[in-house]
Amino acid sequence: MKPASLVQAFPTPTTATAAHKRNIIAIASGKGGVGKTWFSITLAHAMAKAGKRALLFDGDLGLANVDVQLGVTPDRDLASVIAGEATLAQAATPYEGGFDIIAGRSGTGSLATLPASRLMALRTELQLLSQNYDWVVLDLGAGIERTVRLLTGQSRACLVITTDEPTSITDAYAYIKVTAMEHLADGIQIVVNMVASQREGERVYGTLLRACREFLKIEPPLAGIIRRDDHVKDSIRRQVSLLTRHPGSEAASDVETILQRLEHGL
Repeated sequence: MKPASLVQAFPTPTTATAAHKRNIIAIASGKGGVGKTWFSITLAHAMAKAGKRALLFDGDLGLANVDVQLGVTPDRDLASVIAGEATLAQAATPYEGGFDIIAGRSGTGSLATLPASRLMALRTELQLLSQNYDWVVLDLGAGIERTVRLLTGQSRACLVITTDEPTSITDAYAYIKVTAMEHLADGIQIVVNMVASQREGERVYGTLLRACREFLKIEPPLAGIIRRDDHVKDSIRRQVSLLTRHPGSEAASDVETILQRLEHGL
């Protein structure tokens, strides 16, 4: 029996239509603390500023924090959808930055232990909802667990976030390895975050690229480099999007550059 939220509200797309309309960008990382959620928020906001209809989906099941970083308390969230109390469309909450949010619920362990069948149904519903948007940004949980891997499937591209920390690079490689072996994303790309300079970011990317080339026989491209910027900490502390509080900052400019590359490359 299909979940109630899948029965109505959206038509079932043809294979050709679904392939044409795939506009989901998954944001992943091998470990926490690399700025994945901040990047997801800023990317979705950049899309909205560029005139696109964007949705930010907090897929960090069990440890969601998009709503916390933005200081919002939606009436409905992903837990409401899982409980059958709302559809994904009903849980989409407008944010003042001009994009919609489907928030998770931090600490809800039941979400992180959903059976595969329910996760697949949720993924299908998200694909159908994505037809109402130009872009959907899917903020995945950190790591390579089953829930993360299943939600990655059907994304147009998967941006893997890393920093210059050795453990971050190692964990990013582990995520890329599993994702590539299971063919879960058509395009894996690398984002190097919180580095001192463009040159340092290129060095980090080169390290990760060499490992992928030697052991996986793939060469994921560089989506972009984001410079370390104290304005980021300030915006998170204030629970406001960086593009609202410090739109002219270096980090904001770097994310907007990544969006431009995505639009031209996808």
